[in-house]
Amino acid sequence: MLNVPSQSFPAPRSQQRVASGGRSKVPLKQGRSLMDWIRLTKSGKDLTGLKGRLIEVTEEELKKHNKKDDCWICIRGFVYNVSPYMEYHPGGEDELMRAAGSDGTELFDQVHRWVNYESMLKECLVGRMAIKPAVLKDYREEEKKVLNGMLPKSQVTDTLAKEGPSYPSYDWFQTNSLVTIAIYTKQKDINLDSIIVDHQDDSFRAETIIKDCLYLIHIGLSHEVQEDFSVRVVESVGKIEIVLKKKENTSWDFLGHPLENHNSLIPRKDTEDPYMKDSYIRKNINQRRETFIFTFNPDVVGLYYRKCQLISKENVTHDTRLFCLMLPPSTHLQVPIGQHVYLKLPITGTEIVKPYTPVSGSLLSEFKEPVLPNNKYIYFLIKIYHTGLFTPELDRLQIGDFVSVSSPEGNFKISKFQELEDLFLLAAGTGFTPMVKILNYALTDIPSLRKVKLMFFNKTEDDIIWRSQLEKLAFKDKRLDVEFVLSAPISEWNGKQGHISPALLSEFLKINLDKSKVLVCICGPVPFTEQGVRLLQDLNFSKNEIHSFTA
Repeated sequence: MLNVPSQSFPAPRSQQRVASGGRSKVPLKQGRSLMDWIRLTKSGKDLTGLKGRLIEVTEEELKKHNKKDDCWICIRGFVYNVSPYMEYHPGGEDELMRAAGSDGTELFDQVHRWVNYESMLKECLVGRMAIKPAVLKDYREEEKKVLNGMLPKSQVTDTLAKEGPSYPSYDWFQTNSLVTIAIYTKQKDINLDSIIVDHQDDSFRAETIIKDCLYLIHIGLSHEVQEDFSVRVVESVGKIEIVLKKKENTSWDFLGHPLENHNSLIPRKDTEDPYMKDSYIRKNINQRRETFIFTFNPDVVGLYYRKCQLISKENVTHDTRLFCLMLPPSTHLQVPIGQHVYLKLPITGTEIVKPYTPVSGSLLSEFKEPVLPNNKYIYFLIKIYHTGLFTPELDRLQIGDFVSVSSPEGNFKISKFQELEDLFLLAAGTGFTPMVKILNYALTDIPSLRKVKLMFFNKTEDDIIWRSQLEKLAFKDKRLDVEFVLSAPISEWNGKQGHISPALLSEFLKINLDKSKVLVCICGPVPFTEQGVRLLQDLNFSKNEIHSFTA
């Protein structure tokens, strides 16, 4: 087994480390973009130096290749010659050199775990390590066991056992026509947003979000079931029931055989926007959000994708569309308030993903008739960057085409709304998207709420998303105040102008009562969000009173 370097990663003076105030990004050379790299990998050029041969690499051999022009790195037992990729790496050459001539798996996982390195570096593959890498659990032993009710608990790390939630369990029951899988979470804050179910062919997968962990049931069913199913939650005892319909009214002797990671409780260590860890990407967002793209790594636990069909696409502003996607009939997924998902598309032979926060179909329940049911449709407000890579491809999709949608991620908790009295929302551009569901929920389900104020920053009036709906909602519910701030208005504009500033916030953030419970949510481009958080702290708002969305 190779020893993983123990030094901190990124390196202290790395291009990926950024001071809180931000630094100028180190630009890639002209002709060294992601698309340029993809073109190079398809050019037929020998990028390994081995003329197409694959070899077994010993530790001693790997250690020899530790220079910039001769740099081999091992990731999960496979060795890549990354020298040709040096000038294309968005994090800079220093980051690759941290793992030169060694096993960089741990370093890779700390910063880039979502990246599909197999696809990005497939033309750089030198071969396998001669020593078999360590694997996680061997599930072949469990596959030999018969599932009949509960399986023995999977191993949990000592840390999780000490600090995590009580270990959940499951059981199953049947009638002539139905099979019910019961999950006992041992938590009382479980709801329909907490459970995600997918079944394709004989594969059944149920992810349950339990605090900061994911409990996974993953089974190859012993018999066929119909596509549609139902999910019930008994919140008082933390019990989830998934009711499947048998295709044939026969008695099952066992539920099925375990698949990868079955009956596992997995810490969701990176649910707080893991893609934001790469400072290069943060700086790219400062310049142009469309550069915020990644290739997808299918091996990451928790990032499970299902194909959703495009049902409708409507213009909202001159460059923003409302996309409606339909979930497969064999999927149950409700994205919790304040969380995001990843959309994935194949572009020029490479799978590219971007994170987006789903919205409601409308701010007003009577705005459209009929309103599509929330549990089968997902809406996205997406700005189209015509010179970009991802969104033009998304915009070119036709009705009936498919987009892959991941399971939700994010660290916003609805418990922040408990006994809330004053809610302030600060949004810039498409940073408005997480505010949509927050507005709907706050005005409908928080009885203690006295006031909601939204300050919405845009460049021009034409950029304001759902302006008429916001004005109608504010007219309908007197608890809501909406203020529009423009940075480049026309001369006839009578509203507020400028960028986020102490003067604007001091006037906006007036609280009715000194001791009222307050929450300020902020979302927009990274410079907007970071500056806004600093200004809020200067105005003596505590950490618990501020939530910034960075997706």
